[in-house]
Amino acid sequence: MALGRLEIVVSGQGLYEFTAEVNRWLAGQNLFGSGLCTLFIQHTSASLLIQENADPSARVDLENWLNRLVPENDPLYTHTLEGPDDMPAHIKASLTACSLGIPMDEGQLLLGTWQGIYLWEHRHHRGTRNVIVQV
Repeated sequence: MALGRLEIVVSGQGLYEFTAEVNRWLAGQNLFGSGLCTLFIQHTSASLLIQENADPSARVDLENWLNRLVPENDPLYTHTLEGPDDMPAHIKASLTACSLGIPMDEGQLLLGTWQGIYLWEHRHHRGTRNVIVQV
C-alpha cells in the first residue's frame, strides 16, 4: 500500500484538473499489478470528480449549472459567517463527491480517453487544497 498527499493550488471557484499530478505521484511509487487508486479531499467546501478534459466548455457548463442550482445569498441560509459563498460551497460539496476510486494496472490509471481528474473548488478564495492518494 502507498499513501501520499497532493496539494492543489486554487485561485477561486472552478474546476482544476490534476490528473498529471496523480500520474507523477504514481510513477514515483514503482507499482506493479492491478489495484485501486483512491483519492480523498480533506475539505468540506470543495469536491472531486472525473470529467471530460478535451473541451473546456463542458467544465464551464457544469460550473454555470451548479451555480444556478445553488445560488449565493439565498435568504434560507443561516451559515453565513464566512461570506455568501460559504453555505453554497457546502451544499455543492454534499451534492458531488469527496472521494474517487479509479482502477489501475501496472501503475497506470485506467481512465478513458477524454477523462481527467478534477478538484472542484466551490469557494471564491485562493489557496491550497489537500487530496490524499492511496493505492
